[in-house]
Amino acid sequence: MSGKIGRNDPCWCGCGKKYKVCHEAFDEKIARFQSEGHIVPSHAIIKKPEEIAGIRESAKINIAVLDYVSEHIHAGMSTEEIDRMVYERTTAMGGIPAPLNYEGFPKSVCTSINDQVCHGIPSEKEILKDGDIINVDVSTILNGYFSDSSRMFLIGDVSEEKKRLVQVTKECVELGLTEVKPWGFLGDMGQAVHDHAFANGYTVVREIGGHGVGLEFHEEPWVSYNSKRGTEMLMVPGMMFTIEPMVNMGKPDIYIDEENDWTVYTEDGLPSAQWEIQVLVTEDGAEVIAY
Repeated sequence: MSGKIGRNDPCWCGCGKKYKVCHEAFDEKIARFQSEGHIVPSHAIIKKPEEIAGIRESAKINIAVLDYVSEHIHAGMSTEEIDRMVYERTTAMGGIPAPLNYEGFPKSVCTSINDQVCHGIPSEKEILKDGDIINVDVSTILNGYFSDSSRMFLIGDVSEEKKRLVQVTKECVELGLTEVKPWGFLGDMGQAVHDHAFANGYTVVREIGGHGVGLEFHEEPWVSYNSKRGTEMLMVPGMMFTIEPMVNMGKPDIYIDEENDWTVYTEDGLPSAQWEIQVLVTEDGAEVIAY
């Protein structure tokens, strides 16, 4: 990991300290894991203190926007109204909605209802009804720094089956978070998520997972929730990624809407739920950056 950096050279992290007193031991520890055959992060994945500070400021907007949606979402409103709320609140606080025009996505937020797994496109024609569950996925850019989180909302009188799905999915995220520790593996977190979902009779979408985030909307690593303890990338302080399992009431199989080429649905038509948090691996555990 250390490459050609001399022990007395400035550390690659930009702190101004000599490499030998800053990240040399850190890099040597990573190299030991790599020599044992594990996947390890590059320096590019590890966030520097000033970058983390910038991402935290972005996350303040992201959280505030989701709080605003939570206060105003209701039956009878269109998902287009949610999109307008997100755009207006984000820009009023100096941010930019990250989804807007991202790889052609036409709106400022993803709104995924019932059997829509993710990437639902807001529309005037899509009206929230009593009994719906909806995921609102907000992502923000502030001064070039990215934040990303989503929440589930219950609209009116929701069935006990849907309520349980939403609750268990939230528990999956919380259990996954307890496994985010330095020098552990992403698979530790992934198996905790997977096992809780399956223990409750649900499945976890395989093709879509979490991702690194902070300097870009989507960075390495890709994060699976159908993984095994002791596998996937090594977690080290400074890594940042999302925990966002998509938990299906029925089978894990999905398909993408052929008309818009974005919205993902459950193949069997049964509901899906997702919560998303953005986490930073710290020296002694994890910090939730956005929720």
